[in-house]
Amino acid sequence: MSEALKPVEHYRALIAAAGPSLPGAGQPWLDARRQAAAARFAEQGFPTRKTEEWRYSSIGQVLEQPFRYRDEAFEALTDSDIEDLLLVEQPAARLVFTNGRLVPHLSTTDGLDSAVSLISLRAAIEQGSEFVDQWLGKAIIDSDLETFEALNTALLNDGMCLHIPAGVSIEQPIEVLYLSVGLDEPNVMTPRNLIVLDRGASARLVEQYASTTDAAYFNNGLTEILLGEDAELEHDRLQDEAAQAYHMSVIHLAQAARSRYRGMVASLGGTWARTEYHTAFSAEEAGCELAGFYFAGDGQLTDIHLDVRHPVPRCNSEQKFKGILAGRGKAVLDGRIRVVQDAQQTEAHLSNDTLLLSRNAEVDTKPQLEIFADDVKCSHGTTVGQLDPMQLFYLRARGIQADTARKMLCLGFADEVLESCTVPAFIERVDQKLQHRLADVHIDTTTSG
Repeated sequence: MSEALKPVEHYRALIAAAGPSLPGAGQPWLDARRQAAAARFAEQGFPTRKTEEWRYSSIGQVLEQPFRYRDEAFEALTDSDIEDLLLVEQPAARLVFTNGRLVPHLSTTDGLDSAVSLISLRAAIEQGSEFVDQWLGKAIIDSDLETFEALNTALLNDGMCLHIPAGVSIEQPIEVLYLSVGLDEPNVMTPRNLIVLDRGASARLVEQYASTTDAAYFNNGLTEILLGEDAELEHDRLQDEAAQAYHMSVIHLAQAARSRYRGMVASLGGTWARTEYHTAFSAEEAGCELAGFYFAGDGQLTDIHLDVRHPVPRCNSEQKFKGILAGRGKAVLDGRIRVVQDAQQTEAHLSNDTLLLSRNAEVDTKPQLEIFADDVKCSHGTTVGQLDPMQLFYLRARGIQADTARKMLCLGFADEVLESCTVPAFIERVDQKLQHRLADVHIDTTTSG
């Protein structure tokens, strides 16, 4: 990107050019939200290392790319083209997006209860759905959008729009695939997901970001999840984008009384990837479990940012993450648990364990507890280490080659956190991807015995 075209001005120009063609353009309520988001984006600009939440994550390489905004799906795909990417054999429903836009002929909702609404966000807007107007932005904890959230909202276009009414349970998982394909120039995409489960509803959701292109692109996604009283959602996310991809996912979660959320993220791909979870409880006895696995090799940075807020009593949260770094890979885990004075009888725990396969790998871990209540059970812990030489000795004593033994230990390390996922194919896919990545890396014997 030339010096004459600064990053903020570049994206402001993209927003202005795209505006008239975005879905719902001309609808006063949506125009107002997009305009407010564009103004917020221009006001904030991009974060720097001086911004506390971005101290360890430079976005310089993201800003250097001359991303364009091309609002066009790649529809020249058949079911057989995506077959190997799918994670659920018999889903209740499947939505497939290419380059940020829904591809109807690859998607199906035939297995859903007739009371459930699952359509693309673009279709919901074009149909004048009051659901979008009612719920859009409601899960975002702070009313002021952060930079990438504002950029997503200013270019609000397509994504998943799911509403499950009270008391409805969906047994089979819903699968959502975001595929980047057929790009011939750097492109930015802004998927937006809006998920609402009413009282007592339950579902499982499997979400994947993948690609079959060598071009650089930027997925700047935002997901809002609102769980009513006694609602339950299991949500597994796989990020396995191309080597030249830049990935940003922000998940905002609002939970009512006795609701339950279990979230898993596996971050494996991309040259730069950041996942943020922002969670807040609005009533007592709700629970949130977040787990994740990340891998970074040469030229990769993966960043996990957690912000879990306990403003009310008797809720619990558990965050457990593990990562493996090879070569010159870098990872960041910035996790914060906030417990206000009135949130008595809170239980909240955060842990992050990182395995270094190279002396050149780097991890920055920043666990934080902000506790203002006295009747709580809260903890945080972090470890950074190498493969256990005693475990290696045990395997090698049984005739297993050293390189094979090291990779077996890496897989076992990852599976300790992946096992919380209830979709076997998800765990199998992550294991397969990890084995493939490990086959291409050198494990320093000086760090593993």
